[in-house]
Amino acid sequence: MRIRSSLSLKILGWLFLNFFLLLVGFLFLFNAQYHFDWKWMFLNSARPRVETLRNLIEGELNTIEPEAWKNAMDRYSKAYRIRFSLWDENGNPLTEVPEEPLPELVRIRMLLHQLSLQPTPAIEKALPPEVQLQQGGGGSKRFPVLLRSNNPVRYWLLMGIRLNNPSFPDKPRHLVLMGKAKSLGMGGLIVDLASWIRIFVGTFVLSLLFWFPLLRRMNRSIGELTDATQLIAEGHFDTRVSDERKDELGLLAKSINQMGARLEDFTIGQKRFLGDVAHELCSPLARLQMALGIIEERADNPVKVYVKSAMDTSDQIAKLVNELLSFSKSFFGSTLIKRESILVMEAVHEAIRFEGLETSFFTLDVPVELRVLADLEILTRVFANLIRNAIRHGARPIRISAFIKEGVVGILVADSGNGVSEEDLPKIFDAFYRVDPSRTRHTGGTGLGLALVKTGIESCGGTVSARNLQPHGLVVRIQLSSS
Repeated sequence: MRIRSSLSLKILGWLFLNFFLLLVGFLFLFNAQYHFDWKWMFLNSARPRVETLRNLIEGELNTIEPEAWKNAMDRYSKAYRIRFSLWDENGNPLTEVPEEPLPELVRIRMLLHQLSLQPTPAIEKALPPEVQLQQGGGGSKRFPVLLRSNNPVRYWLLMGIRLNNPSFPDKPRHLVLMGKAKSLGMGGLIVDLASWIRIFVGTFVLSLLFWFPLLRRMNRSIGELTDATQLIAEGHFDTRVSDERKDELGLLAKSINQMGARLEDFTIGQKRFLGDVAHELCSPLARLQMALGIIEERADNPVKVYVKSAMDTSDQIAKLVNELLSFSKSFFGSTLIKRESILVMEAVHEAIRFEGLETSFFTLDVPVELRVLADLEILTRVFANLIRNAIRHGARPIRISAFIKEGVVGILVADSGNGVSEEDLPKIFDAFYRVDPSRTRHTGGTGLGLALVKTGIESCGGTVSARNLQPHGLVVRIQLSSS
């Protein structure tokens, strides 16, 4: 099953993708031209949080004994999910022994700070390239600084602190507060994901509010056009849509209205022509039948055989003319039909009697008191056509059942014949469409029986459809309003 995606989501998705590609392209070009230091950018944006943390730790370390510094570092490490440690002026650990040696990049950067070294070009040339790149971010060698080491990848945050602890009254000590983490975010200290999520959500909501009126109007117009084309495809050529828009959708709406009007005019003209032709044929056909009757009375026995064949042919023509007249009247007279409450079972029995059949040919499962809003004559003719169509294809027994659900009455007329191919199924209610293209009196009618069923039911405000049964058979479903 193919999942249908929303046009609005597609437009918004491409919009955000476009913005993202533009942003990535801009940052790439900016970095290529100015050699931007990304770690400096993250650190600069996080500087207020880093300074607040450093002041907090520095204030606490000034009030407790050096023996309690490790407990304080463990507490902050647990709270921030960063491994904090203290280092002295010579680069020695004060709170814990590291599990592995410090990366050369981190060690040199820490010593540069402790010695307050301002290296000459010769000294800078002797430093590792990574150190030179890190010092290039803003041209400052002062702490705090953010570093990255490889094998394994770790991120290091170095902060200088000045302690005036009573334990060493001679002079303040300048120590290094070091934080180590596996990710650049450092528990939200450097990269605050919550802030980025809030920015993303805010941008998305603002974009939705900005684009929603346009998308809503566009989707509403497309939905109206889709519904209109579906109705036109089902034969409702009087369907019209609003064509007030001045864009391409407005032009499409005008084209759909013009197409519906042309099809409506063509269909009305075609049915009126059929009705006029059928009406004009009635008089000469009646005279022909009268003349054949007179000839049959006066003809000799050898001639009567040919007269009988001619009369049978004229009867077939008369039947076709009558069906054409019924088809035309059901189409043009739909607005004049007065619907009333009638019993479904009464129309079924009347159709069976009209066809001259016995009820033993049928399986009836229709509630006796079930009523619908329809015209009794039309509904009787509908049942008669369905019964005749089923019997013509040798599909006995015929089952007629009915039920009511949510104010709608469903009537099913099912047979046990060979059914209809799936290719022909959507077309069987079209006028003059016949599954069997033969026009002989043995295999086919006029192709108007099911078309009369469709126009008759629609003139009563209902719908009709058909589907194949398994393993064989065809069922026609009629839906009418309950009374």
